[in-house]
Amino acid sequence: MDELADLTETLVAIPSHEDETAAGDAIAEWLRAETDARVDRDAVGNVIAYKGATDDPDADTLAFVGHHDVVPPADRQTAGDGNAGDYVVNRRDGRIYGRGAADMKGAVAACMLAFRDAEPPAGRELAVASFVGEEVGGTGARHAIDEGFVPDRAVVAEGSTDYSKPGVTDVAVAHKGRRASTLVASGTAAHASEPAAGENAIYRASDAIDEVRGLDAPESTVFGERVSGSLAVTMVHGGETWNVIPERCEVTIDERTVPGDRADIGRAADAVEGVAWEVDQDLPPMACGDDAFADAALAAAREVHDDLGLDAPEHVVKPHATDAGWLAEAGADCLVCGASEPGEAHTDTESVGIDVLERCYRIYRAIADRE
Repeated sequence: MDELADLTETLVAIPSHEDETAAGDAIAEWLRAETDARVDRDAVGNVIAYKGATDDPDADTLAFVGHHDVVPPADRQTAGDGNAGDYVVNRRDGRIYGRGAADMKGAVAACMLAFRDAEPPAGRELAVASFVGEEVGGTGARHAIDEGFVPDRAVVAEGSTDYSKPGVTDVAVAHKGRRASTLVASGTAAHASEPAAGENAIYRASDAIDEVRGLDAPESTVFGERVSGSLAVTMVHGGETWNVIPERCEVTIDERTVPGDRADIGRAADAVEGVAWEVDQDLPPMACGDDAFADAALAAAREVHDDLGLDAPEHVVKPHATDAGWLAEAGADCLVCGASEPGEAHTDTESVGIDVLERCYRIYRAIADRE
């Protein structure tokens, strides 16, 4: 499918790590030129298009969801200085190389073509959405949700690394979330020659860390499989000079949350005098609540794989958070299915297999057309 590879190259070449405007313009212009869909561009730069039963108040909405922002490129991935020059794109040996090829402009291109070509059954509204700000906490997805974008079901075509087996496009029915938080220990400064005259914030932080080490990591069950989160202290910062009892110490905690469970980090703050708990970022987990949707998507994926002579895909759990978490929290039933290949996303040699994108396109079309 040369059209898919060409569209991927066009999107990948457009810088979008600091300003997603040009990439969003290209997506919106293509949708207006290639489809009869209603194409909306919101205040933050999201692109959302609808077709099918758009005037039916009882229509059920299926959305293909991606994002066109990317992480900052390596020097070798730019033809100029940051957003002043296009990204470098190369096609060789059946792959497209460039920042955002895997995560996730290739999958966005597959969604756009599947949206154009699909013939959804009566009573189904089909949408395609490409968000900004996914790489910085889902700012675009949250804005779209606040403005009313909550489809009944969504296939999030995330291209991040390592949730599918090599050579297979699996269907993720759940993913972990991430909560980043800080325990702030406050004390009283004093000269280090008289430690009893102060309250050592580092000691208080150490006591709080011991409490964290005793907490259970979150766990859940999704589609009969145990999903285990994690909890780890990742940074400690306290004190300003060698001869002063520190009056402040901060402890950074990385927690991978799971659907329905979180660690009781607040208990560590409650247990130690002078310690407060602050949540810095909370990316929600996701679990698909519609078994029929999950099974139908897997059946569609298996038909495509069987037709191509490939090993059968499976329901899997993705270890990383995506915009599916925000959509699920708002009430959409979500799955994640995209061009996930080992060791590609966010690397300075990022690439995507053209055959993988074509497989994704066929899966998305099959899901959209299914009764």
